Amino acid sequence: MSPVAAALDVSHLPDYAHDWALVDVETSGLVARRDRILSIAVLTLGPEGKPVEEFSTLVDPGCDPGPVHVHGLTTERLRGAPAFDRIAERVGALLRGRVLVAHNAQFDYDFLAHEFARAGVTLPATRRLCTLALNRRVEPPTDSFSLASLAAHYGVRRTRAHDALDDTRVLAGIFRASLAEAVRLDLALPLVPCPPRQDPRFAPKAPKVPCAYRNPGRLVSGGPLVQGMKIAVTGDTDMARAELVARSVAAGLNVMGSVSRHTSALVANGAPSGAPGSGSAKARRAASEGVPVLDERAFLALLEDVRPGTPHQKQQPAPPVAAPDPAVAAPVAVAVAEVPAPRQAAPVRTVQPFGRRRVLVLGGSHEEAAAARARVVELGGAAAINLSASVTDIVLFPGGESDRRLARVTSMGLPVHEPAWLGSPAPQPAGAPVPHTPSAVVLPRGGVVDLPALPAAGRWHVGASWAAPRADCEIDVVAFVLDEDEQASSDGDFVFYGAPESPDGATRLLCDGPTEQTVTVDLGALPPAAQRIAIAAAIDGTATFGDIGAVQISLAPGSDAPVMTQAALDAATSERTLLLAELYRRGPLWRFRAVGQGYDHGLETLVRGYGIEVA
Repeated sequence: MSPVAAALDVSHLPDYAHDWALVDVETSGLVARRDRILSIAVLTLGPEGKPVEEFSTLVDPGCDPGPVHVHGLTTERLRGAPAFDRIAERVGALLRGRVLVAHNAQFDYDFLAHEFARAGVTLPATRRLCTLALNRRVEPPTDSFSLASLAAHYGVRRTRAHDALDDTRVLAGIFRASLAEAVRLDLALPLVPCPPRQDPRFAPKAPKVPCAYRNPGRLVSGGPLVQGMKIAVTGDTDMARAELVARSVAAGLNVMGSVSRHTSALVANGAPSGAPGSGSAKARRAASEGVPVLDERAFLALLEDVRPGTPHQKQQPAPPVAAPDPAVAAPVAVAVAEVPAPRQAAPVRTVQPFGRRRVLVLGGSHEEAAAARARVVELGGAAAINLSASVTDIVLFPGGESDRRLARVTSMGLPVHEPAWLGSPAPQPAGAPVPHTPSAVVLPRGGVVDLPALPAAGRWHVGASWAAPRADCEIDVVAFVLDEDEQASSDGDFVFYGAPESPDGATRLLCDGPTEQTVTVDLGALPPAAQRIAIAAAIDGTATFGDIGAVQISLAPGSDAPVMTQAALDAATSERTLLLAELYRRGPLWRFRAVGQGYDHGLETLVRGYGIEVA
């Protein structure tokens, strides 16, 4: 264990002094609502960082143990172990009154929440802290944020990987060292209230059967239904709604939960006024968009003879695209859109290296700071939004002298420059610190990169973070799974805090802290109609993105993998919704775009624009 990890005592620092419960679980799979805990270890620490109590046990899951080659827990080894309901009270007693700490804490918390719910016992954890999120703030010079990589960096000895008890002891060493770094950098801890917005009661609905056909457009008066048409239903129906939907889906139609300008027809029986479906929100939207309306009898007659549609083009596997070589510091060619419009062709320019600097801007107006960050990227560097171990330079505008981080900057010996330095920066001196992400492609606003193929079941992680929480607002990260019309095919294709997982599980929202949220996407599990995943941030409150400052986005091929691509996005002063990034198909490839397009309107308008009706 590293000396700093062993000697840490923060009991005199209120912002860092808590009672902690470090947890690790081994599981039969990755889906908490379906899979089970096979083993669990809990190690408690006092505010001074010393161990208090330790508990570990195997758990009989009552099901197949899953990937034995990963965790080594066979059915034979688990036979005779207690079921989780027999240890729930013991585990709960260790968690009560303490902050739950884990590596990828939402994973462990979600499994615990489901197991406690099955046992009929209340999970007493009220806050959690993720050591992954903490180290993403610290940014130590490691190849990745895996437990093994962090243990090697912090000098923590690891003996048995994927053993819950050993992993918890290793986690204790990593946590102590990470906490010491957070104190040194004066970083706020990413504490998350429990239960988070990703509460088990928000379990996704059964997946909608994806429509295999492209939308041919509106139903023509007197014409036939065509496979792929988007159909919505409103009001009471003579046939059971479930049967009507099932027959429509079987015929190749795409039954939607809401009406948009891309809806082909609305099915509505007569309302008291005599107009089909009058009075319903769907009927009003259909009238405003000019969507044809027909009653149930006419629809059923047309359903007898649905014409063949055009299948979605089957995507061929993308050829391998090499990720950037960490050892290469050559200029990186990226596509840059001068106006971040998703459909606009992007010219290509070469970004010149800027000594691989990572620059933090302090002080100045929002416009001055945004322009400075853009200049840093133009010079080939990376713009930081927080003080971390990877920051190499500071640009100080008027007003920055009162920033509490300046004292830490001075103690760390970082060079502080006036804004004019960005006009003609001096060469980086020999031996100067080098950021830990030399392989990460730094994108400007509108920049695009092609994605390499991931292994089966691999997930891309698109992270969004900002400098500090505010009392006058909350920032919500959301995602939309869109078809070729840039419309959501169902309400389940809108992923947000109240429904943090799409019905097929391909898209998920993770809450990593008060200033950090992540959208994960399994591109291989998306339906054929999915052409684009749009990721946005919206402010709930009185603030605007001019008050918030830059939002940093990052792209990584896994929760603890090195960042492949990053960008710092600044909106204008008045915008309350910000389209952050897109993953989209381009032929056989998937691409990632840093968008950075802001809007003055709120989230509701953005949601409606993607074809989802908001109650």
